[in-house]
Amino acid sequence: MKIIINGIEAEVPAGVTVAAALAHAGHGATRRSLSGQPRQAFCGMGVCQECRVRIDGQPERLACMSLAVEGMLVETLA
Repeated sequence: MKIIINGIEAEVPAGVTVAAALAHAGHGATRRSLSGQPRQAFCGMGVCQECRVRIDGQPERLACMSLAVEGMLVETLA
């Protein structure tokens, strides 16, 4: 399955979350802290909120709680 991450097409396994797809594609960080440190999914169950990304134009979506879908556009802030 293919999704677009920060404008670049990536092949990811079907049936995975966006957080897993990002990790599979080599995108560890999803955003940066106020001090500039890279942040990424920590809990993987929607509690830590560290995996917030823009999905298909919608900001602040939790990557760990969203299933990756063919052609999905994912933008990180990292």
